[in-house]
Amino acid sequence: MQHRVAAIGGDGIGPEIVAAGKEVIDAAGERFGFDIAWTDFDIGADRYLDTGELLTEDDIRELSKFPALYFGAIGDDRVKPGILEKGILLAIRFHFDQFINLRPIKLLEGVTTPLANRKPEDIDFVVVRENTEDFYVGIGSRFKGVREQKTLEVVRDLYNVKFGLDVETDADELAYQIGVVTREGAERAIRYAFDLAENRERKVTSVDKANVLSDVYGLWRDVFTDVAAGYPDVATEFNFVDAVTMWFVKNPEWFDVVVTPNMFGDIITDLGAMIQGGLGLAPGGNINPDGTSMFEPIHGSAPKYRGQDVANPLATVWAGSMLLDHLGEHEAAAAVLRAIERSILDGFVTRDMGGAKKTSEVGRYLAALVKTV
Repeated sequence: MQHRVAAIGGDGIGPEIVAAGKEVIDAAGERFGFDIAWTDFDIGADRYLDTGELLTEDDIRELSKFPALYFGAIGDDRVKPGILEKGILLAIRFHFDQFINLRPIKLLEGVTTPLANRKPEDIDFVVVRENTEDFYVGIGSRFKGVREQKTLEVVRDLYNVKFGLDVETDADELAYQIGVVTREGAERAIRYAFDLAENRERKVTSVDKANVLSDVYGLWRDVFTDVAAGYPDVATEFNFVDAVTMWFVKNPEWFDVVVTPNMFGDIITDLGAMIQGGLGLAPGGNINPDGTSMFEPIHGSAPKYRGQDVANPLATVWAGSMLLDHLGEHEAAAAVLRAIERSILDGFVTRDMGGAKKTSEVGRYLAALVKTV
């Protein structure tokens, strides 16, 4: 069995951690009888600075041939913040309609959490973040003056929305951002969460702020209630986003599957990463169940460590486990996660986790472990 996967190292430490992840995934394939046909793409800051190109039509056309993308990190001190992130990372997510951001929040054996006296069985849930709507649709403006007339559009395969705005103000300067939640967009994310819960502990928690932002998140809550009616064996609850940040810390064992609109998902998953041991252990998947999906660590590119072989590759390797699971290689995915846990217990980790190993050394060690654990 052969799987075709596109690899995008990106910027900073990205190429190093992706190289480590590829080595581990290839070792898993050797053990479990499949092969990954890798194709590397030169997309990131260096190319942008050389050519002015972010994500081209040729890139999109070629990437669309792959069921999965393995992504390192994006961001470079030489480029103004937001240019690479919006022009590459968000462009990939939106073009391929990766409407699910999937984030496991799981404490592994051997990892220290900031939460006192917590064991791995206490922290084991997953956050399903709607990934294409809310305040991340990229429509808004900032202006000085008394009036602005503007047409703002959201163009999707699922729907199109157009806002014709005529804004008058006596403020010195005005900025506005428009958040969009649609029934179609919310329903497919929420349904994904319920389907996932049926294979876990059969509980789904919805996170919103419907008590204040009652229009956009009121619709989200209505859709959640409608979808839940079709899953009578799954328990449900609502949490406001401010409350859930408290409960993640106080009682993480309460949660199984958490589903949330885009903006709140961005916030609470970083909190989730910290209670599972930090950003160095936090992977993510940007998923289109019927199209091209992308798997990546959630941390940044750390340009100052580029080329030093000191970056922690574990989040990227864990993202590789998610990639394998997505491709249907479930045994291999589980073995990769066991190898990560074994490496941590053995103390074979990089300096950010109290060890002294190089990125490449950890990659080789994990590749050896995955053939036996």
